[in-house]
Amino acid sequence: MQSLVISIMGKDKPGLVDALAKCVYKHEGNWQGSSFAHMAGMFTGFVEVHVSDENKQNLIDALDAIKDLSVQSVAVASSENNNTTKLTVDVMGNDKTGIVQELTSVLNQFNLNILTFASHCESAPNWGSLIFKAKAEIAVPEDFDDGALQDALESLANDLVVDITAKR
Repeated sequence: MQSLVISIMGKDKPGLVDALAKCVYKHEGNWQGSSFAHMAGMFTGFVEVHVSDENKQNLIDALDAIKDLSVQSVAVASSENNNTTKLTVDVMGNDKTGIVQELTSVLNQFNLNILTFASHCESAPNWGSLIFKAKAEIAVPEDFDDGALQDALESLANDLVVDITAKR
């Protein structure tokens, strides 16, 4: 079986995931995992599918033919590494230009791999401004110093709240 990572984007409307799922099923693919989101009227996401070598190209061709959906697919070798420790990092603070760049720069300084990253802004009625919230799952070495990362992230701004939880 070949692992295929598929990314999609299209104007949001009912039936997009169903069209994708039917296509995968028709070509005997096995849906391994997915993540989808709605942003600014667009629907986007990605899926990992396992498919036989015999069906891979037909699946790719069928995916490319789905109407109203931009699809990209990449065949990859499995690269699961279950020997790393995962940390969940939750961050909350006043929104400002460049906050994501600052957070990811700190993670990069520690040479950490971001596995997932989700962020959004929400209204803070008591303060009349936006609150930025982010959640990242990162892979770290077994002997990683969580405290040093927390200090580095909190030093970005005096209003930044950082919570780090280990998934060991």
